[in-house]
Amino acid sequence: MHNTLRQWRADASLSAIVAGLLAVLISYAGPLVVVFQAASLAHLSTEQTSSWIWAISIGSGISGLLLSWHLRTPVITAWSTPGAALLVVMLPGLPLPQAIGTYVVSSLLVTAIGLSGAFDRFIERIPKGIAAALLAGILLRFGTQVFASVGSSPLLVLAMLATFVVFKRVWARYAIAAVMAIGIAIAMAAGSTHLSQLELTLVAPVFVAPQWSWHAVLSLGLPLALVTLTGQYVPGMAVLRTSGYTVPARGIIALTGLCSLLLAPFGSHGVNLAAITAAICTGKEAHEDPDKRYIAGIACGLIYIVIGLFGGALALLFRSLPAEMIAALAGLALIGAITTGLTGIVQDDKHRDASVITFLVTASGMSFLGLGAAFWGLVIGGLAYLVLHRPWQAAPLAPPASLNKA
Repeated sequence: MHNTLRQWRADASLSAIVAGLLAVLISYAGPLVVVFQAASLAHLSTEQTSSWIWAISIGSGISGLLLSWHLRTPVITAWSTPGAALLVVMLPGLPLPQAIGTYVVSSLLVTAIGLSGAFDRFIERIPKGIAAALLAGILLRFGTQVFASVGSSPLLVLAMLATFVVFKRVWARYAIAAVMAIGIAIAMAAGSTHLSQLELTLVAPVFVAPQWSWHAVLSLGLPLALVTLTGQYVPGMAVLRTSGYTVPARGIIALTGLCSLLLAPFGSHGVNLAAITAAICTGKEAHEDPDKRYIAGIACGLIYIVIGLFGGALALLFRSLPAEMIAALAGLALIGAITTGLTGIVQDDKHRDASVITFLVTASGMSFLGLGAAFWGLVIGGLAYLVLHRPWQAAPLAPPASLNKA
């Protein structure tokens, strides 16, 4: 343990810690809103909602911390955002104990798929250009939101943009840290935050015994597993692979699935591999040396745990910051990841058409049959790849040397 702490101190950097903090900031300022919406529509009590936030925060923190430390890779985990969106529709019609039962079934299903190795085999068959296109398509709207926010808050956003450009020129490693500091300072000076409403109190997790209902499992449990695998693990692994980290998915899915299973009775609908926030911690903005970016994952995990202990009070702190500031901060932090994705599309010239189709579908933000753009980008782009390249057809064998001579 002593040697581990010494290694952490040697590899630690401000840029990596800021990347981890920024990943947490964006998670709570954005996707957590969907959780609050689902809890409100389902008429959950304050205690049950706080327990839900506690469960997904602790699960994300512990799994991300352990995976980043063990794999020496910036593995960022979070709660299932598409899963929470599904709950907005489904949770109000289910008793909470039955919903908890579906969380358990979903966690068992995801864990079994991960341990079987089937997911790894699937990921290995995705061409690099399509994986890069999936990444670029998911992140593109975050980049464009930087400039879309100028109209509503020009001073804040333009000051952050100017800070980013200047620091990229003179001190690139700390550009995002400087952008965040300038953004918070301007927001506080303008009175755009609501920090006076915060009260720090430790949460008391609420245990809910699961109840089993085949109707609930079929209507919520199976779709929850499907949207988590396609909407979180597939793009999450694409982020890692595109950034040069070839870690297997089996261990990642197994640990996050186990955390989901153990925390389901406390309200966790699922802990899984992150995608958007992961891109912040896997690029050069976190550290120039890819081998030292794992510190961003450890920092992210530790911050999640601290927030979880206070049952969402600190989550409200992050949500109290102006939406324009969060949008600009996220977009600027993801420029490097967007560039990586676009470069991957161009370099994989063999699959360029299928990759561009994947990119356009994913960036469109389409939703069909309850499934999001990341899923349909992979499906439609994958079908284009199969039609254009027919990978199942083996290359014709060369004729024997004797026939060539004849």
